Amino acid sequence: MSDDLVSLELNFQDDGPEAKQEQLTVSLYQQLQKVPGLTIDRVAEVAPDGSRSSGRFLWGLLQAEVGIPGFKDLFGFLGDRLGDKPIVIKVKFPDGRVFEIVAHSRAELAAARETLEAMAKIK
Repeated sequence: MSDDLVSLELNFQDDGPEAKQEQLTVSLYQQLQKVPGLTIDRVAEVAPDGSRSSGRFLWGLLQAEVGIPGFKDLFGFLGDRLGDKPIVIKVKFPDGRVFEIVAHSRAELAAARETLEAMAKIK
């Protein structure tokens, strides 16, 4: 497996109140900063042309970069914290391949991880 970094967009939005989503986003962001080999960022709101930036972040959306060996830790972490919430993960490999995965359970997240690890071996 390659140690090249894979870009991920983690989207775990639901129909709940924005304040609860923001709290979950901040909590996950802070916890994910401690996952070895993972670079994580919040996604900033894009202000309309001509307006001042609000400096706000979008709730339920994070961006990450991780090497293939770090998938196990990342997907395990997500399964532990979001196992009962739907999550959409957009994955971009260094060679330009892009995939979107939707998972609704820990088992689906584990299957997604295995699929992505197998896809990393195929170039």
